[in-house]
Amino acid sequence: MGKLFLVPTPIGNLDDMTFRAVKVLKEVDYILAEDTRNSGKLLKHFEISTPMQSHHMHNEHKTVDAVVSRIKNGETIALISDAGTPAISDPGFLLTRACVEAGIEVDCLPGATAFVPALVNSGLPNDKFVFEGFLPVKKGRQTRLKILAEETRTMVFYESPHKLLKTLQHFSEYFGEDRQVSVSREITKLHEETIRGTVTEVLQHYSNKPPKGELVIVVKGKS
Repeated sequence: MGKLFLVPTPIGNLDDMTFRAVKVLKEVDYILAEDTRNSGKLLKHFEISTPMQSHHMHNEHKTVDAVVSRIKNGETIALISDAGTPAISDPGFLLTRACVEAGIEVDCLPGATAFVPALVNSGLPNDKFVFEGFLPVKKGRQTRLKILAEETRTMVFYESPHKLLKTLQHFSEYFGEDRQVSVSREITKLHEETIRGTVTEVLQHYSNKPPKGELVIVVKGKS
């Protein structure tokens, strides 16, 4: 029987790719990639010639069984996402679960994940925290925010730049305008920055200076 490797890839700076990640991607029989075009640039940079196959949120339900069958027949497969660690707000959970249920060995390599540096860099308590990922876009959003308004642990969210202001406005409404937040963007990249303050202060900052790049929002829990 083969094996499944979950391989983190850099979230911006290619120097964050580990030696082990490169070695595994060169040695496996083939690579499952969230976007083969994006991943193709990464593989070319590290001179990795392993064959690739598309595996993303729109086709993973249909391809999981075939992948499990190939691993059972002795192939070793690596799963990568566009950036960061697979299954963290990216495809990976369904395949991992299917492999576990089939008795297939799964090995997740340590590596880049956007929320970890954002949480540590926020200056907010990180001994206990809850990772929320992306909030529901419409259905269930209000219900989730009402529940989180009572959360005492530090909360971590992912958000896209064009939805940041709306999300901060919702935080002001449900958590209070004085709640401490930290917004990190372009982590590990050239224009990386972290803006800290109350919800009102951070909202004002990004109202005057629209954000670019992927964002991680860290919110202090209820006192």
